[in-house]
Amino acid sequence: MTDSSTPSNGELENLYEAMGGKAGLEKLVHVFYEGVATDPLLKEMYPEEDLGPAERRLSMFLEQYWGGPKTYSEERGHPRLRMRHAPYKVNPEARDAWLKHMRTGVDAMGLAPMYESLLWDYLERAAYSMVNTLDD
Repeated sequence: MTDSSTPSNGELENLYEAMGGKAGLEKLVHVFYEGVATDPLLKEMYPEEDLGPAERRLSMFLEQYWGGPKTYSEERGHPRLRMRHAPYKVNPEARDAWLKHMRTGVDAMGLAPMYESLLWDYLERAAYSMVNTLDD
């Protein structure tokens, strides 16, 4: 890491590869959305009957975040995660359901423990930051 603790481009590329690159992150997201498709709490947050477009967006976002292609920003601009999720009631129950399906996806990746821990830490922090209500 650089002196400011910000990963350099080379370090990000290495993280992207350590996460399995495009195929690894797509596997995570595909397994995650298999769970979402059967989860009544989370499925209602996806207006599209076909979860394919949402799956593609999340894959692109994670690829970019971990140092892969910048396709997400090129197509959609800044991620603005909280803004994009604001119309939905994201309470602790929804957060926990999201994490449950993400956990299944992360486990399916078969990452080395160091990278699994790094990825899971990010996903937990992201999930907790999306909570916008404590109401049921």
